[in-house]
This record gives sequence, C-alpha cells and structure tokens, in this order.
Amino acid sequence: MADRVRTVRVLIVDDHPHGREGMRTVLESDRTFEIAAEAVNGEEAIRLASELEPDLILMDINMPGMGGLEATQRIKAAQPYIKIVMVTVSDDITDLFEAIKRGAQGYLLKNLKPSSWHEYLRAIAVDEAPMSKELAFRILQEFSSRARSGTAEDDPIQGEQAQAAAASRRRSQGGVPVSPLTPRETEILERVAKGESNREIASLFHLSEHTVKNHLKNILQKLHLDNRVQLARYAMEQGIAKGPFSN
Repeated sequence: MADRVRTVRVLIVDDHPHGREGMRTVLESDRTFEIAAEAVNGEEAIRLASELEPDLILMDINMPGMGGLEATQRIKAAQPYIKIVMVTVSDDITDLFEAIKRGAQGYLLKNLKPSSWHEYLRAIAVDEAPMSKELAFRILQEFSSRARSGTAEDDPIQGEQAQAAAASRRRSQGGVPVSPLTPRETEILERVAKGESNREIASLFHLSEHTVKNHLKNILQKLHLDNRVQLARYAMEQGIAKGPFSN
C-alpha cells in the first residue's frame, strides 16, 4: 500500500501577486496542502520560515532584493529539514544546477498543469520525487559539455558536499578506486540517474518500494549528497550511468 501523506504546510514566496495567486490556486485544489503563509521576497521568506517552520517552500527564483537562490541557501543552512522547490518560468539548466547547489529539493515550471504540480509536490513530501527522463538526459548533456570545456567542477555539489563526495570517490585500495556502494546500491543508483521512480525501480528488481527508499537513503548518506539530481550527476561522472536512454 502506498504511503499516506500527511497535510503538507507550504510557504509561498513570490514578489508578484499574480504569481502567488496562481500557486495558491493550484495548492488549494488539493487537500494534501495547507498554505501556511505567503512572502514577497527572500528576506521575508527567511523570517517566516524561522517563525512557522513549514514543511515545504515554493520559492520564486527572481525577486527584487534578496532573490530565491540566496534565500534558499540561507534557509537550508539554518533549517535543513525544510524542503524547497524553486518555481520559475525558465527551463534553463544552469538555473536548475544553481538551485540544487543552493540546497533546493526540486524545480517546477510555472506553466505546468496543476495535476503535474500535485503529483510532483506529493512525491517531494515523501522523499521520492523522480527526475523526468528528459531532465536526466539534459543533465547528462550539460555535464558532458562542461567536462569537455574543463568546467566540470562548476556543478551542483560544491563546498562541503563536494569535498565529502570527492573524498568518497578518492578512497582507494592498492591504487584501485573503491566505491562505498554495494552492487545492489550501484544498480539502483544507475536507475535513478535514468529518471526512474521508486515504483519502477522496485518493479525492475522485484523489491518493495519501502526497500528501494531505504536503499536510496543509504546511498545518499554514503555519498554525502542530498537529492536525486545530485545522485544522477555523481552516477554520470563515475560512469555508472550513461544517460536515461541507454540500456
């Protein structure tokens, strides 16, 4: 039986009244979500996040004063358990990379239909939101392009996370790199990088979804990463996955 999702308290952050109204309308059509408050800029978002401790923040990227990216980084530093989804009209992959680097769990386009929002945000709430296969492919393309141009280190796992992940990758025994993952975890990581959901992975390996979720938690802990996008980047960098359309 699928996990039941409790009511998810949401903070909406957007400097445009119409933007806030649009997000509010989408959320109010699904009883899973309860709107805790609304903010008009990054500074107000930080204050309300501290006061209200919402489960989820929908954060516009571009706002006057403190923008959504900086606000996301500050909120995640102080309250890492709050999940943040960036909301924007842009599908620029560099915006996605920057959002993930700042700690965001997800990324939504404002022009998506409400049902897509509901499905995605419910999955975020229970830590199982898959990337689309198109997004996985675009991340592979972007990473390959950066690697060719010599800028592969300018990616979503910088700072302490990057150092910890790099340390895991550098562990060696007799000069041969040692993966911290078990063979099963490596198989699951490969499927995550292809944009597959927990249900699809469970079906492929004849496991329960609960078992797949536990494997993913272990993988994230071992690699010192936070989310599926970072896992996909790691898998592609290490040659574990070659893109969402390979076998």
